Amino acid sequence: MASKERMSAVSQTTAIRGDKQMNAIQQSAAIKGHTMQPTAAKLIRWSGFAAVIAGIIFAVIQPIHPLEVVANVTTSTWAVITGFKTAMCLLFLVGVTGIYARQVNKAGWLGLAGFVLLGISWALQLAFVFAEAFILPLLATSAPQFVDAVLGNLARGQASAVDLGALPLIYALGVTVPYLLGGLLFGLATLRAGILPRWAAGLLAVTATLTPLAALAPHAIQRLAAIPMGLALATLGYALWSERRAQAAEPVPGTTSPQLLPTAAE
Repeated sequence: MASKERMSAVSQTTAIRGDKQMNAIQQSAAIKGHTMQPTAAKLIRWSGFAAVIAGIIFAVIQPIHPLEVVANVTTSTWAVITGFKTAMCLLFLVGVTGIYARQVNKAGWLGLAGFVLLGISWALQLAFVFAEAFILPLLATSAPQFVDAVLGNLARGQASAVDLGALPLIYALGVTVPYLLGGLLFGLATLRAGILPRWAAGLLAVTATLTPLAALAPHAIQRLAAIPMGLALATLGYALWSERRAQAAEPVPGTTSPQLLPTAAE
């Protein structure tokens, strides 16, 4: 009889230990899952900082950008400006992705379309800017007519006497049109979502809409029309980067102690 009681006690002790181990494993998994959540929020937040830097570069380089002619391609100023532009395109891709991710639940199909178009525009723009920075300077001496045709047609919108193949069409349909249409749709979606500053979203949409009118102005004035776009994206990025998410105490399943979890501030 005593032996049966001891065996029963051992079984109960083993069961209790098993339950404790199972609870510990579940608690550990739950805590690990919750500690992973702020990582996504931090990535989105720092993507806002990328948008700030990109927007500032975009706005600042417009009035100081050297004229797109062969003589300027081999200068140190050209190297510095195009280097910053290359970094700017990369940062814009990161920044716009974070801005969209922050409001993905409210941006709808309009926001998705704007995000995809802006992504295409800045990705292809990166390729052209990379060529400006690292390829055209190498061709300035051996093929100056080709360099002048590329700069004149793509940057200044002038007719080219040199056959550039599909480059003008790719630039127009892959960079310019997505830049304008994407800015309009993304601005409207951000305005409608109401998470980030509405005035910056409205400025983005209005600037994208009015940019084609700048084509009627001299080239130097056309560049100034891009400044509001840079400021709008920088402002949206700053709002994202500086955003403070409230911390809510929420117990992890299987525990009695609360865990702090981030909640989105809408």
